Amino acid sequence: MLKRYAPLLPLALGFLLVACAGNPPTPSPHASSQNSRVVSAKAPAHASAAQKRRAAQDEQDHSSSDSLVIDDEQVLPTAAPDILARGLSLVGTRYRYGGSSVSAGFDCSGFIGYLFKREAELKLPRSTREMIKIDAPLVARSELEPGDLLFFSTNGRGRVSHAGIYLGDDQFIHSSSSRSGGVRVDSLDSGYWNRTFIEAKRALAMAPNVQATLQR
Repeated sequence: MLKRYAPLLPLALGFLLVACAGNPPTPSPHASSQNSRVVSAKAPAHASAAQKRRAAQDEQDHSSSDSLVIDDEQVLPTAAPDILARGLSLVGTRYRYGGSSVSAGFDCSGFIGYLFKREAELKLPRSTREMIKIDAPLVARSELEPGDLLFFSTNGRGRVSHAGIYLGDDQFIHSSSSRSGGVRVDSLDSGYWNRTFIEAKRALAMAPNVQATLQR
């Protein structure tokens, strides 16, 4: 069964390696505007001593305020590489309804709950019906980031009945079903998953380390 889905894994693994490489974050527009104000506050060479002291104090005040600005786009992905790496290591683990462990197997919500509890110290609701109700930011399909939760309606009733974790490059990992081999990687662009997709949420915004950082 693993051989059947092997072509999908290099994409997910390649993305994961890039995420783990620690590329420096792109400065936010807010930070850029702050920095431009700091530069413009510097006194010219011919300024008086008093003007230079005031300019130096202004620069220090701006630097202090900048240190308090938190860009949540830089904070949120911290746990995502660990979640994805652990999830990918479990590809092929059997599906089991109500299962939430490696030894017993996983259903879709049990798989997600296991990874987020283990790697992000975040306890999520046990069922997809409750998980979709969590107080986390909704994410547009075009703005998905690794670690976002994906919700699907696979029973034809318009209600959530399945969930997975976004990997990047339109791939996601989930515990699918006994018939399809348990934990596996699929494409969100495939006809079935594209048709049954409902919405996505950024559950990592609720992780304890993120909340503590945003509240500083």
